[in-house]
Amino acid sequence: MPLNPADDAFAEALSRALPEGRLRRAEPRYLEEPRGRWQGISGWVALPRTVEEVSAIVRACNDARVGLLPYGGGTGLVGGQIAPEGPAPLILSLERMSAIRAIYPEENVLVAEAGAVLADVQAAALEANRLFPLSLASEGTARIGGLLSTNAGGVNVLRYGNAREQVLGLEAVLPDGTVWHGLKRLRKDNTGYDLRGLLLGAEGTLGVITAAALKLSPVPAATGTALLAVQSPAAALSLLALAREQLGEMVSAFELIGRMGFDFLAEALPEVRQPFAETPAWCVLVELGLAQGMDPEAALAALFTAGMEAGLVNDGLLAQSEAQAQQFWEIRERIPEANRAIGAIASHDVSLPLSALPEFIETGLARLAQVGDFRVNCFGHLGDGNLHYNVFPPKGRKKQEYLDVRADVQRCVHDLVNEMGGSVSAEHGIGRLKVPDLERYSDPAKLAAMRSIKAALDPAGIMNPGAVIRG
Repeated sequence: MPLNPADDAFAEALSRALPEGRLRRAEPRYLEEPRGRWQGISGWVALPRTVEEVSAIVRACNDARVGLLPYGGGTGLVGGQIAPEGPAPLILSLERMSAIRAIYPEENVLVAEAGAVLADVQAAALEANRLFPLSLASEGTARIGGLLSTNAGGVNVLRYGNAREQVLGLEAVLPDGTVWHGLKRLRKDNTGYDLRGLLLGAEGTLGVITAAALKLSPVPAATGTALLAVQSPAAALSLLALAREQLGEMVSAFELIGRMGFDFLAEALPEVRQPFAETPAWCVLVELGLAQGMDPEAALAALFTAGMEAGLVNDGLLAQSEAQAQQFWEIRERIPEANRAIGAIASHDVSLPLSALPEFIETGLARLAQVGDFRVNCFGHLGDGNLHYNVFPPKGRKKQEYLDVRADVQRCVHDLVNEMGGSVSAEHGIGRLKVPDLERYSDPAKLAAMRSIKAALDPAGIMNPGAVIRG
């Protein structure tokens, strides 16, 4: 049975059930997404302030068979936050539910509402001398609900895990409007099915997260940052193993950057300072978070020396100040900006077993060469196996000239990822962009189970229709 649109009549009826000012016409910002691939259908946006109001909104949509589109910070890259077709859904933004409800420093727990901006959660944790380690480029605008709903990754996954690993309990509204009061601060709760784990990463297709009990960590007593030039991706992996042998879990981040990344920065963002006099073929950005009494400069110097002796490292820069460390991170964090300026034919957020990464990088280049003449900017979170393997036209050409081969390029890369036991969505989710990929590469048993879960929890199909599971 098809869904109904969130038209003026529905909005008028819903407004009578809510306090004044909770419903308004959707502004353009709710109908756009960062990559400009889709334009959302104009309609209405609901802006609740309490979980009870969220419950009333969801229940009304379920009763009227109106699609509901949960909206966080709008930073998602796979179209999960936008509806480009079908009956106009009601957009549900939790931006007014942004409170830090409580902090328990002794327990290493912070309770935040879903509309809280990630940077504000990080700041609140630091005020209590604790660390909320989830960190990514969009943290100034991305909101907790969206980050948890997409199981966001970022630069600290190597040490602290994805968003899913940062959550103890959830408060959420299920598709029939029922409130699940699962906001527990327990490290152990073995009481049946893990509903928390089911909602995390579901992209708003099974319910609306309204608050979360988040795990905090101690603030490292000292941090150290270095850029180390390596011979190859294989050498980078060996250096990672060496770093973990020497420092264990104190390696917070281990990012791979190729020469193409530096070239793109020079081409599109010349104001970004180039760190090396001669750009290396590959380098890694290493960050350490050390225990009390440890010297980060000495730890990084020892790693550099060991890497040199093993033939893995041929140059390196150790940050001598916080400002210099930020300069190193600026290089990594502005590569996506340079990518956007140049214009990718196809971008790929993939993950593979660590030992398969060097072969994937080389084989991918060879296979793409059979499709056409391209530049590849390969970079990302080497420590957790997540690469951004993005394909660009030759210098002087525009991506618009290659629209007819975009699908072939994507298929070439994703087929290889699948052959090598990887995932075609490492940290960005499925959204609407990767629904065909999910259907093509997922195990049939997994797909059948996902469809059964969706049908059981959301039989009317109102929750983020068109995302993750095809309607």
